[in-house]
Amino acid sequence: MASYDYDLFVIGGGSGGVRSGRVAASLGKKVGIAEEYRYGGTCVIRGCVPKKLYVYASQFSEAFEDAKGFGWQVGESSFDWKALTAAKEKEITRLEGLYRKGLDNAGADIFNSRAVIEGPNSIRLLNDDRVVTTERIVIAVGGHPTPHASLPGYELCISSNEAFDLPELPKSILIAGGGYIAVEFANIFHGLGVETTLIYRGKEILSRFDHDLRRGLHKEMEAKGIRILCEDVLQSISKDADGRRVAETKSHGTLTVDHVMLALGRVPNTEGLGLDKAGVNVDGQGAIVVDAFSRTSAPGIYALGDVTNRVQLTPVAIHEAMCFIETEYRNNPTSPDHEMIATAVFSQPEIGTIGLTEEDAAKKFADLEVYRAEFRPMKATLSGRSEKMIMKLIVNAADRKVVGAHILGHDAGEMAQLLGISLKAGVTKDDFDRTMAVHPTASEELVTMYNPSYRIKNGERQ
Repeated sequence: MASYDYDLFVIGGGSGGVRSGRVAASLGKKVGIAEEYRYGGTCVIRGCVPKKLYVYASQFSEAFEDAKGFGWQVGESSFDWKALTAAKEKEITRLEGLYRKGLDNAGADIFNSRAVIEGPNSIRLLNDDRVVTTERIVIAVGGHPTPHASLPGYELCISSNEAFDLPELPKSILIAGGGYIAVEFANIFHGLGVETTLIYRGKEILSRFDHDLRRGLHKEMEAKGIRILCEDVLQSISKDADGRRVAETKSHGTLTVDHVMLALGRVPNTEGLGLDKAGVNVDGQGAIVVDAFSRTSAPGIYALGDVTNRVQLTPVAIHEAMCFIETEYRNNPTSPDHEMIATAVFSQPEIGTIGLTEEDAAKKFADLEVYRAEFRPMKATLSGRSEKMIMKLIVNAADRKVVGAHILGHDAGEMAQLLGISLKAGVTKDDFDRTMAVHPTASEELVTMYNPSYRIKNGERQ
């Protein structure tokens, strides 16, 4: 039997990599893990965590306005961008320390180095040009923002990576993209007082979400003052004499702003990883091809998380890591379950969603019942804000099973997590109907929509 330096070597210190390495080490396996930047990965360092902190910061401007309707007199306020970035940095540094501590306590060897594959069982650590051998390899290197290098002047633009640590808060910004990253940052910057424009090539933002929520959010964002330019694209970016960015668009002329942010998708971090030396196959987008158990085309090499381009969500990477542990070290073959995943867009208002959209459900089922409520939440009655909430349940009429639930409004993400449990368990509309409402809450609408708003039979709305 071959002798190796490690039972498992993990490339990538993000959520999926750290989870697989830490748990394997806690089971007594000899584990090494390498990360070239900071432990915590995209989510902790330059993704979900700092983004949510900035979302909170951006919401206070509306909270100050709303307070007056409830009898509060709020004095003059000001915002300190550098104080926010410093507080963010302190928090992600704390979290990075916890990731490292978990690995260290489990007994894993931690390397601060870029690691590349030298062969089927060999890893080269570039910082000290050292080669280690390992029985198994987990690749969990994540992805990065698409640079969109075909755009003239792309080098003058920022991505979500740089947006968190700009030296100064811009007075204006143009964000290219219509996905959740673009939409969330548009709301963040607007809430912090930045003149914000969103430009997107599609007919409507958030292409994979339910159409009612897409249109509803678009309307609310524009009502707040965010300019949204759909069916348009950037053609070039240049810099004027004052250092501002001059963006030429296809349909809306020239836009001059302090910064242009590109949020045009993400690509896997597989370039220069040495995958060919071990026979690891990738697809046309550079994502590592895996089977149902996260196994690559090379024996003993596995891939988790965004680098596989299956579902680009942090909890999914962690779930895939735990399935890897069950399969390889607990003799319990477990395939990741990518069906019925709840997700949220931390826009303002939020989107929370689980299951099929109305459009996708109509393609899958011959007879649908759609339950829809649109209303002004109680908090808006005294604040005077005109913002509306939307709630939808998509029901397969044949068996009454709820196949989709979609919410636009405050705390939609929190509601989606709980709805995710119900829909994953196969809840029916009858279960919703016999559940008592919690009053007064916005979420009580979910259990008080007794009659369908409309039906869809064979793709036609009735």
